[in-house]
Amino acid sequence: MVLQGGLLTRREEPVPLKSISVTLSIREFVAGVSATLNYKNEEEVPLETFFVFPMDDDSAVYSFEAEMDGEKIKAELKEKAKAHSIYESAISNRRQAFLLEEDKYSKDVFCCSVGNLNPGSNVALTLKYVQELPLEADGALRYVLPAVLNPRYRGSGSFEDSFLDMKTPVVPLEDLPYTLSMVATISSQHGIERVQSNCPFSPTKYLGEDKTSAQVSLADGHKFDRDVELLIYYSEVHTPAVAVEMGQPRDNPDGFMKDPSAMVCFYPNIPEAQSPVISGEFIFLMDRSGSMQNPISKQNNSQLRIEAAKETLILLLKSLPMGCYFNIYGFGSSYEAFFPNSVKYTQQTMEEALRRVKLMQANLGGTEILTPLQIIYGKPPVEGHPLQLFVFTDGEVADTFNVINEVKRNRLRHRCFSFGIGEGASTSLIKGIARVAGGNSEFITGKDRIQSKALRALKYALQPAVEDVSVTWELPAKLSAKMLSPEQTVLYKGQRLIVYALLSGTMPPADATGEVYLKYTFQGKSFDNRVTFSLQPKPDDNFTIHRLAAKSFLHAKDMGFRDTPANDKKDVLKISIDCGVISSQTAFVAVSENSNKPVQGPLACRDIPRPVLLGAALAMPQYCSRGARPSFQCLFSVSPATLTNHCKGMSSQQDGCKPCGPVINKDLCALVFGENHLVQLISLQNADGSWCLDENLAGILGKSLEDLQAAVPVKDASSLSWATVLAVVWLHSNAMQMKDEWELLEKKARDWIHIHAASIMQELVKAAIALTKSSVDPAIFAI
Repeated sequence: MVLQGGLLTRREEPVPLKSISVTLSIREFVAGVSATLNYKNEEEVPLETFFVFPMDDDSAVYSFEAEMDGEKIKAELKEKAKAHSIYESAISNRRQAFLLEEDKYSKDVFCCSVGNLNPGSNVALTLKYVQELPLEADGALRYVLPAVLNPRYRGSGSFEDSFLDMKTPVVPLEDLPYTLSMVATISSQHGIERVQSNCPFSPTKYLGEDKTSAQVSLADGHKFDRDVELLIYYSEVHTPAVAVEMGQPRDNPDGFMKDPSAMVCFYPNIPEAQSPVISGEFIFLMDRSGSMQNPISKQNNSQLRIEAAKETLILLLKSLPMGCYFNIYGFGSSYEAFFPNSVKYTQQTMEEALRRVKLMQANLGGTEILTPLQIIYGKPPVEGHPLQLFVFTDGEVADTFNVINEVKRNRLRHRCFSFGIGEGASTSLIKGIARVAGGNSEFITGKDRIQSKALRALKYALQPAVEDVSVTWELPAKLSAKMLSPEQTVLYKGQRLIVYALLSGTMPPADATGEVYLKYTFQGKSFDNRVTFSLQPKPDDNFTIHRLAAKSFLHAKDMGFRDTPANDKKDVLKISIDCGVISSQTAFVAVSENSNKPVQGPLACRDIPRPVLLGAALAMPQYCSRGARPSFQCLFSVSPATLTNHCKGMSSQQDGCKPCGPVINKDLCALVFGENHLVQLISLQNADGSWCLDENLAGILGKSLEDLQAAVPVKDASSLSWATVLAVVWLHSNAMQMKDEWELLEKKARDWIHIHAASIMQELVKAAIALTKSSVDPAIFAI
């Protein structure tokens, strides 16, 4: 069943929500957000409205208030059942009331309920939250304001009370009756180099000559066709730091907010691995639901999600090390595995997997990911080959908690790397499964390339393990640190690590300092990163660090309204209410104190329309009333029969170059990959890193096979060696802008050359550069 909340038609009733205005304040790598929903009842009867909207999974929502007819009402955070009881009682007694809560099945879906909104009344509802900003590979800090909530698929089971099950109208983007505005202020002591966005924004306005603060604003007319993304580039981002925030001992004498809190930011200086990992069981779990047939974004010439996924699988297959094990699963309403069990990575198994990748279509129905995960975890482990799971999905899953819990139950036997493809991917699902299994999460929107992000994750997976990770504190006597962040067991080169702690005991004089150490072992050597910091806590009216610390704690303990264990549920409820950060167990509720003016007249319900990318809705499988499975027409431009007929062993067998198996010919290369010569070249690479000298390679190089054979500079040189040198030169000459996508497979090629053609490599390289008229530096071959 698909949860999309209504039909793709516009409701005729006036819509009470008129605008959403967002004020964003970014200081270093923390965002503080204030979002105001402005309502007006233009009808002649009192209204109850429901607005379902997305939130980032990392958002710590800590405040909710209403301003109406001169009255300001601050909501209280209550246990969820009690909050509902208060709200329902107020509605039945004709008092105005407001409720804010997260969905029972996913942390990234919220609902705002407004009860008994009088005719002609205006009300402004403001929610506030803070969140850490993730660090991108190029050094940018990434802020995303979710604006797209796509339909989400659910499998069997009860989904009572899911907000996505509400029959809210879903309207075309051009008919959306409310607007979005946003103003962002950015500050950093290191200086701001530039600010970029995927949406039209005003030019960056610097608020001082030193460029330590700046302001930008969203242009009018945002169509809710994409999430609003900001990329902020500072002059320096890799500086370790510690911030200490004052507590609230008077107002919270026994609670979470009593003591000062500390936030520590490390940038571990992990050295380059002396020898990469060559073992491992690599499983690629690929979404093949109908929605994967949509473009990654609405920007012009955006690649279809399924096509980007196929290119990514080819790159991953070619980049795997010899001797590892692998398998590929596709999932939708059902699932398919390439092999019954993981197989050893060889030329034969790689070719078979490549053949099947080229046949892949987005034709498996809905997004039911739980069953294939259970099948994968149920397989016996391959001894000596730790499991590395890569999950690619557009994230349109309703019950994210169930999936996250399944991954968490198996966290000790694997790492999980997850990728959210396209606008509206569930941040709860994508971040959650990576977080609980020690992996890394990535999102692909706009002009992002899934290929480069997937290959970066594979590099992480191939890094030798960082072991014995610990965080220790050196503090004055009578002062101790209580860690709030989960125990850190995984570190990756180039990533940031943030930990939180409460400082309890007697605070020392103002000039006192403390030290915190990050210690770890890497390839038998011990390392430590230390930061010295002032112990003088600084006041913050928003208690940003306390609330981020609480969110870190809740991430580890809060597994959903239904599935959080009883002991953890008690802790979740206490921390949530103590620090005022919403959780699956709590909700914000506010009731007007103006009891002298009860609402008059019958109450009418109005569901606020929400935007949906029409392609996403149309691509979802439709079910009949009896739950019959949908039928799908072929959405791929190349039929399986056409592909199979073209897949023939066409490799040259001369000069020791063995047949490369079912390699596609030139015509089919163009048919499947268009003019993408990079993917064509990579698809021709052998599992051991070499290339065959054949017509396919010659076509990509723009030469005839006869010319390539005549240009071999060394008599009796292997054609494999000559072809591999030519391919590496081509990569460096024609695809440097995509180096992060091919550098693993290129290294495999160079290693092969050093093993099989070391004595003649210099001559081969010199001749290849001359033949291709390239300016490549021969030093790339480490001659």
